[in-house]
Amino acid sequence: MPQTPPFAAMFDSSGYNRNLYQSKEDSCGGLYYHDNNLLSGSLEALIQHLVPNVDYYPDNRIRKIAPKILQLLTEWTETFPYDFRDERMMRNLRELAQRIASGDEMYRKNVQQLLQNLIRKLTTVSQYEEVLAKINAASTDHLTVLKTKPQSIQRDITSVCNDPYALAQQLTHIELERLNYIGPEEFVQAFVQKDPLDNDKSCFGDRKKTRNLEAYVEWFNRLSYLVATEICMPVKKKQRARVIEYFIDVARECFNIGNFNSLMAIISGMNMSPVSRLKKTWAKVKTAKFDILEHQMDPSSNFYNYRTALRGATQRSLTAHSNREKIVIPFFSLLIKDIYFLNEGCANRLPNGHINFEKFWELAKQVSEFMTWKQVECPFERVRKILQYLLTVPVFSDDALYLASYESESPENHIEKDRWKTLRSALLGRV
Repeated sequence: MPQTPPFAAMFDSSGYNRNLYQSKEDSCGGLYYHDNNLLSGSLEALIQHLVPNVDYYPDNRIRKIAPKILQLLTEWTETFPYDFRDERMMRNLRELAQRIASGDEMYRKNVQQLLQNLIRKLTTVSQYEEVLAKINAASTDHLTVLKTKPQSIQRDITSVCNDPYALAQQLTHIELERLNYIGPEEFVQAFVQKDPLDNDKSCFGDRKKTRNLEAYVEWFNRLSYLVATEICMPVKKKQRARVIEYFIDVARECFNIGNFNSLMAIISGMNMSPVSRLKKTWAKVKTAKFDILEHQMDPSSNFYNYRTALRGATQRSLTAHSNREKIVIPFFSLLIKDIYFLNEGCANRLPNGHINFEKFWELAKQVSEFMTWKQVECPFERVRKILQYLLTVPVFSDDALYLASYESESPENHIEKDRWKTLRSALLGRV
């Protein structure tokens, strides 16, 4: 699959410390600190730390604690709205909100606004999921289209958008829209199948989950197959070469924008076997620009070149004066793997039984950085016909790609010839 390039899980080289502190400088009541930052502690000590005592005794009057509770609920519902797709969570929220609202008219208005904003967000994500389902349903089998419609009158990507820079911008629209719907809690649900502090207790098992992570990965794969389909479709090798050069320019502009996910999807599509075997076609392509892009996304040394480029884009984003300069769209598959291996590679508890805060802070740091990237508003104008084509045009399956490739440039050996005959018989009903 295009979404599974070689990956070197080298934690030590990327700065993750597997051998976390076992002895700490300062301790207080079973909690251990380093430079005034809480590093670890037993669960019991953490709970005890929150229990009121002579020095720490929160006023139990609702008028005093209501603002703090309201602030907590506001931040929770804004940052982790998908938690409240669970009916139990929503019911508990409403009960607590009602208790707060009963104390003061001002709180009642704030609580009302909080619930309205949350319901609006949850309604939006439900509508988005419905749109995704319709898009998937509209993407019919390309092979069916080919059987019933002459190739000469079929549209291709260059007839819909002949400007590679415009296509890169529309790809960025799709990327940012789909990123925007991924919530931080989805990373937790994806990786934590058990309670992180109790391995015998399952969590999230019966919670209503979103599919935004999966949908984003599916988009990457779709784009890769779309690129391969567009290259293998034309009958003449001159046209195929022109399409390859077109996508090289699209990929280069994606790199300039900071859209690394589309860039990698395009490179993956052009490196698929049905495309790479078209030697006569590639002989007509000026590959210097493509070689540079491949070098930038080279997986060796744990994607060192890409990570360097990503840091550069991140730094540009921090000092940006426009939304265009703020765009950072990471190679999402690698981001997921980084988070996954950080979660798996570091223990939730230290050898002394204390909670490993250093690990959770590192996880929070990576997810927080992603949250900043996904909130950028796309500065490019939407072009409906291009977006519609990218999202709904049918693409070839693996077998159909090989068949189109063999039809374009004849098989070179007996194995390819046998496969060609099998595919023609199975897919086209020809011998």
